[in-house]
Amino acid sequence: MPLDTTTPEYIAIQKEWTRVEDFNNGLLIPNDSGLDTARKTSEEAGLPDIAVSPNEGRFLYLLAKSIGARRCIELGTLGGYSTIWLARAVPLDGHVVTFELHEHHAKVAQKNFHSAGVSEKISLILGSARETLPKYESKEKFDLAFVDADKESSSLYFKELKRLVRKGGVIIVDNVVRRGKVADGTQLDSSSSGVRDIMHVIRDDHDVEATVINTVGSKGYDGFMMVYVK
Repeated sequence: MPLDTTTPEYIAIQKEWTRVEDFNNGLLIPNDSGLDTARKTSEEAGLPDIAVSPNEGRFLYLLAKSIGARRCIELGTLGGYSTIWLARAVPLDGHVVTFELHEHHAKVAQKNFHSAGVSEKISLILGSARETLPKYESKEKFDLAFVDADKESSSLYFKELKRLVRKGGVIIVDNVVRRGKVADGTQLDSSSSGVRDIMHVIRDDHDVEATVINTVGSKGYDGFMMVYVK
């Protein structure tokens, strides 16, 4: 059964998760004015507080570096926080392509890219990724894809990203645990159903290998899926 986030027990353990996360981040993640400014600017612009946490951003950064990523593709820019992490990870001649649905979010993100000094490494495509991604073509394959967009379209996104990501590349899909709702078949909301759909698609796809990692922290109880393209 999904966790009830309103109970005193959950609130107490959420504080503990956040305390531990803050401790780890304070020791292991260096200060970065560009990233800090992006978070502050996004908050001041009224963007929803749904960007990845600093340790999740650092994970994407380290993953991209560990596979020698030169080209990354992202679905769901928001204020550009995770995009900046990816742009920090690719080399000087590397590039990040990011898709954003909302014009206001895109404008905030572009401002944040400029402040962080990574604008030249990033191309932002405005519009519904559900409509624009199937039409998107790239002469060069991508090394890493990060999906942090609507979960209803997860299966479509996977199909298109598999086309665009090289063999040996990685696709990360965020928010696939959702406080345990995805694993509860009685939860029929579109996001939980969308994640279950992509898991069934990936289970039957012999061209990829995948796993889900559960996470806890300042963002609560969730998790991400890592897909390796064989």
